[in-house]
This record gives sequence, C-alpha cells and structure tokens, in this order.
Amino acid sequence: MSTTRQHPPGDLGRDSDGAGEPDATPGDRQWRTLSLGQASGIVPMARDFARQALYDWGWLPAAGADRRAAAEDVLLVVSELVTNACLHADGPEELRIGHTPKALRVEVVDRGAGQPTPRTPHRAGRPGGHGMFIVQRLCLDWGVTRTPESPGKTVWAELASPA
Repeated sequence: MSTTRQHPPGDLGRDSDGAGEPDATPGDRQWRTLSLGQASGIVPMARDFARQALYDWGWLPAAGADRRAAAEDVLLVVSELVTNACLHADGPEELRIGHTPKALRVEVVDRGAGQPTPRTPHRAGRPGGHGMFIVQRLCLDWGVTRTPESPGKTVWAELASPA
C-alpha cells in the first residue's frame, strides 16, 4: 500500500498515474490520494477532497439532473465509508479515489479488523446502521481487500460514471 504525506490546507492530495495501485495499470485509472491518519474534521475533509476531484475530472459542475445526482452519490458514498471507518475501524488512514471513463472507485484504508456489512434486516425507520446499506444501493459493487500479515483493510466501492 502506498503512503502519502499529510496535505496542508488547500492542498487536497496528489494525482497518480495508477502505477502500483490495485486494479489499475498506468494510464487506465487516474488516482487521487488523501492521508487522513492524524487529521481532524475527517468527513468534511474527505468530501471536499472528493468534490475537488469531481470538478477536476469534469463530473462537476453538473450539466443536468442525472450528472448532479451521480456526483452527489459519490460524495455520499465517500461520507459513508469514511464515517464507517471512524465509528467501527479505529479511524481511516487514507482515502483514494480512482477514475476511468466508465467508473469511479472510492477506497478507504483503515486499521480495523472487522468486516463491514449492511444491517440486515434494514430498518429504515431506525436511526443508525444505514451506511453500508446506502453504499450497497448506490454502487455497482463494493467489497473489502485485506493485505496478508498487515493490520486493517481497504473498503472499496465502485460507481458508474454519468452518461
């Protein structure tokens, strides 16, 4: 797994050519990475980072309702994955967002040993427990990747690019 420096205010991470990243080859996926390990205000910071990536990649400003909804879905998934790492996994270490013309991948690296799962049965009227259910509903796919002999995991989700 790659490591990154803590980004000063106004510097929302780095671009990468995808080399060394999961499921990417150089030139096929553009990556943005944000270190979250010692940051405060992690969820708003992660959303701002994702929003800037969406602007840079042309998802925003959205030309129509479908494109606006796709961008809002990405921001919601980022919020839910980062919040889940804060609540259940000893905090997130890193946020990575990868973009291809057809899909966007969100990855949150954390220190937790647990396995995120949508609450079953889902009870819409009850507070809490909706994060992974929302991720499951909005995304093409999602899952967990573990590195052998290394603590923690990467929780990832993929969303379709807007038409």
